[in-house]
Amino acid sequence: MKVLVTGSQGYIGTILVPMLQKEGHDVVGLDTDLYQRCTFSGQLSDLKILYLDVRDVTKDAIAGFDAIIHLAGLSNDPLGDYQPKITKAINETASVRLAQLAKAAGIKRFLFASSCSNYGAAGSDFLTENSRFNPVTPYGESKVKVEQALMTMADDNFSPTYIRASTAYGMSPRIRFDLVVNNLTAWAFTTGSVFLKSDGTPWRPIVHVEDISSAYIAALHAPRKAVHNEAFNIGTTTENYMIREIAEIVNDVVPGCKIEYAPDASPDKRCYRVDCNKIARVLHDFKPQWTVRRGIEQLYDAYKRIGLTLEEFEGPKFMRIAHVKRLIENRLLDNELRWKNKQAVEV
Repeated sequence: MKVLVTGSQGYIGTILVPMLQKEGHDVVGLDTDLYQRCTFSGQLSDLKILYLDVRDVTKDAIAGFDAIIHLAGLSNDPLGDYQPKITKAINETASVRLAQLAKAAGIKRFLFASSCSNYGAAGSDFLTENSRFNPVTPYGESKVKVEQALMTMADDNFSPTYIRASTAYGMSPRIRFDLVVNNLTAWAFTTGSVFLKSDGTPWRPIVHVEDISSAYIAALHAPRKAVHNEAFNIGTTTENYMIREIAEIVNDVVPGCKIEYAPDASPDKRCYRVDCNKIARVLHDFKPQWTVRRGIEQLYDAYKRIGLTLEEFEGPKFMRIAHVKRLIENRLLDNELRWKNKQAVEV
């Protein structure tokens, strides 16, 4: 297939793209490359990239593709909370518009990067794809709104699929340190303290970034009738943990560290466990390979090899919200998160 991957230069995109290429697909990226200065380790795939803000996509730019995998967006809660109107414009309005353009251009398959954060404050019961939404952040709200809009667009000529990823973790060239497993392992390695900012009681489903990428490929390869207008919780049902359980595994893997709670640690209202049996039942090509322990070992080995420091992972190079604020302060981005100098995008 000829596949367009929006957000190709991000945390998931830089893992997914080479996996798609290995499967023999003709892949083109679309990305404003907000994090071009944030490569942590390894090389990004050789790829044709449309350096476009997803808000500015045209029908002509996307014509001729067989499928779109739409990853692009503001991808964490602090960044989503920073300017909720911009989050809505990018994550919701632009995503719906992209789908409308794709449908008008005759693109049959549209895989949307949704999220298990749709379930939000849900307690400790296991949630299926039919469970009630209860998002508690602008990021989660945007994902719900896009799913609802795309469901009304689905027909014989346009087939959307909703990939509701669990909380991601694992190594990527464009690593995110705001993700709980990546973050706790980084704290343990750089300071000797597994530092918890909440009381550790919330539940989270977690999934390795490579397994998320495998889920997209399985959905792309599946017969249309299996994935048409369907949502899938991405992960393994056994990989649901309380945050403090993740901290205990980090403490076990990283030598000489201890668990520590922030003085103001309190319960996090984001609490949910998900049932991932549907994807296992429907998409037989999806065979997750990772457990949280293996992922923590991978991260710890990488942090040792690279020599990660506290200043790096907590600073503006790799912390998404701090990096964006610095780009604005340096007058490289405007307040709507658009590059002021278009040539700066293609460095």
